[in-house]
This record gives sequence, C-alpha cells and structure tokens, in this order.
Amino acid sequence: MRPIKRIGNGAHIAFVVFLGLAATLCLDFRLAHSQTDEVKVLYEQYSKLSAQGRYSEAIPLAQRALTIYEKSLGPDHPDVATSLNNLAVLYYSHSRYADAEPLYKRSLAIREKSLGPNHPDVASSLNNLALLYKSQGRYADAEPLYKRSLASRERSLGPEHPDVANSLNTLAVLYSIQGRYADAEPLYKRSLAIRERSLGPDHPDVANSLDNLAALYESQGRNVDAEPVLKRSLTIHEKTRGPDHPDTANSLYNLAVLYKNQSRYADAEPLYRRSLAIREKSLGPDHPDVATSLNGLAGLYTSQGRYADAEPLFKRSLAIREKSLGPDHPDVASPLNNLAALYKNQGRYADAEPLYKRSLAIREKSLGPDHPDVANSLSNLAALHYDQGRYADALIIVRRTIIGRTARTSVAFPVLLEAQRAKITNEQQSFTDSYKALQFSLS
Repeated sequence: MRPIKRIGNGAHIAFVVFLGLAATLCLDFRLAHSQTDEVKVLYEQYSKLSAQGRYSEAIPLAQRALTIYEKSLGPDHPDVATSLNNLAVLYYSHSRYADAEPLYKRSLAIREKSLGPNHPDVASSLNNLALLYKSQGRYADAEPLYKRSLASRERSLGPEHPDVANSLNTLAVLYSIQGRYADAEPLYKRSLAIRERSLGPDHPDVANSLDNLAALYESQGRNVDAEPVLKRSLTIHEKTRGPDHPDTANSLYNLAVLYKNQSRYADAEPLYRRSLAIREKSLGPDHPDVATSLNGLAGLYTSQGRYADAEPLFKRSLAIREKSLGPDHPDVASPLNNLAALYKNQGRYADAEPLYKRSLAIREKSLGPDHPDVANSLSNLAALHYDQGRYADALIIVRRTIIGRTARTSVAFPVLLEAQRAKITNEQQSFTDSYKALQFSLS
C-alpha cells in the first residue's frame, strides 16, 4: 500500500492574487457625503480597525454609523447605500457571508434606483456581490455580475479607464479559479495594457497585474514565463513603494512561491524570510498577512522534510488567524489543514485527524458543502484513513465525493481498490464507483 498524497493548500502554497484596487473589491471604505461629526469618527475608527484585521471590533461601529444614516436620511438615500456596503465589507471580511449578502443586495437596489443602472457605484455594488459569490464557490452566480459590472464601466467610463482594468482583472481571477485559463489570459493582458497606458509602466497597479498574470502562468506550469513577470513586479514595488512596503512583501512572497514549486528551495527561503520580516514590521506580528508568510515558509520547510522547523510556524500562523479572524473563518481552515498534513507525513495520525475534521467542518459551515475547498478537505481526510488502513471509513468519504461529483481519482482509486481487497465492497460496486469517480473527477 502506497501513501496517498494530500490535496489542498499546503501541498501547493498559492500566490497572493491581487484582485484590483481596494475600493473596487470591497476591501476599502468610502465616507458618505452627508457625514456628521459622529459618523466621521465612527468611519475613521472602523476603517482603522479593518486595516488591522480586527473585524469583530469594527462591525459594531459600522452598524452604529448605518443606524445614524437611516434615521437622518431615510432608508433609500445613496449615502445609506454606501454605509450598507461598508458594513457588508466587514461581514464579508469576517466570513459572515449570510449577513453580508442582503446588505450588498440592498445597497445595489438603492443605487440602481437613485443613480441609474450605469452609474459607477452600481458597477461597484455588482462587483462586490460577485466577489461574495466567488468566495462561496458560487461561480455561476458571480460571473454574470462581473460581466455586467464590466459592461457598465465600459459604457460609463470608456474602455481605457482604470476601473475597466479592475473589472477585467476580477473576471479573469474568477476564470483562473475555475481553471479556465484560456478565458482568463486575454483579460489579464488587456487589464495590464490599460494600466500601463493610463497609469504608466511603473505604477503599483501595473505590478499587481503582473503578479496575477504570473500566477496564471504558474498554474499552467509555465514557470519560464512567470519568473521574469514576477521579477518586474518586484522591481516596480521596490521602486515605487520602497523595500519595506507590504506590496513589496507580496511580490517577494509570490516569487518565493514560484521557486518553492520549482524545488528551488535555496532561492525561495530568503524571499519568504524577507517577506515575513517586512510584514511583521509594517503590519504588526498578529496581522493575517504575517500568518500567510509563516504558512508559506512552513510549507517550504515541509517540502524539505524539515518538520521540526515547520511545526511552530504552522502553529503560529494558526494562532494569528484564530485571533484576528475568529475560529470559524475559512482562512483558519488552511493552517489547520497544513498542520494536519505535517502530522500525517510524520505518521502522527492521531494528531492529524482532529485537525482535518475541524478544517472540514469550518469549510462546510462557512463555504457550503459544494465548495472546492470542502472537496479538498474530504479527500485529505479519506487519504488519512487510507494510510491508517481504515478503508471502510475512507470509502464512506470517497463515496460522498463521488455523489457530489468532486472525487479526486488520486485518492478515490486507491481507496476503492483496498476496500475491494478487504471485501468491504464487491467487485461490481467497486467498478461502478471507479467509473463514476473517473467520469466526474476533479483530478
């Protein structure tokens, strides 16, 4: 029996993907026009807390600001729409998707009615709602909203406006996530071209487009194409932002990821370390981006078999995310998954199992049962049971992925074979399950 390789974040540390300008991606706040002194103070407070990743503390302040606006301006005022959007941003950032969705929808409806369907603020609302759906794995719901947002911006702002580049970029990200690389690449390239023409070749947003294009190349195994693009992005950020800016840390991290995935460990490690140092200094030791750097460096050590070096980094990454995002945030599931995989690689199955199960539970609750990350968690847990010789338990999970059309053949086939050998299932059933796994497999 050969061990099954785990699936998911730790096996392949992902690039930091730049979705666009903050305001376009609902990661920024706007102060409404009709502000009072109290609302201005509230806005400044919750914006600062959000920038620090302290979303749970920011939410009550944004709720208070919304209440003030609704009372003073009425429920359908455009400034109420802005306040609704700001609160939805915080819910989204805290993975409270069910709370964010009706606020985004109400904000969109107010803006469409009061500003008209082609106003830039309507396009932003469409974009925000699409991002929410994308984060939930609801790609079919997200795509038409992204397309409508893009069309609206092209009509109202012109085809060369930077906001059009942002919309092209976000739609390309959606396609990339789905593996629709041929659809994504021309959008990334058009977005990059617009930014170079409108903002100049050395603008930070050009660097962000370069990072995304490099991520696309890396996903296709086009590492030779990705490396010079990432190096140009790093040069731009160092020149425009400075060597110690968080954006420079992002580019360093992305280049480290590329080198790690090429097994160029000696090249990757100093970049991971420099990225971590910048983030700790500029953002503070407990920021979620620090957790990302820790996770990446730990993943590098894991690939080298340096488990003793990796474990404390995974644990610190997990602790930061639990503290800053809450124990049930999807970003907590990733370090749980990675730490579990570390234990599995060491044969510490009893330590790995509860972490895999908790990661699965978080993803099912926050993302829904059909999200790709849930499929990854199920496959990882099935692979663990396989390595333990618990074929009956592994078979139950594999059959769930087959029914959900999310089976990983690299996991399903070995489990089905061993289950048949152990007479847990018969030959005919095993053949049927294998055929369905192949027919509907994700890999």
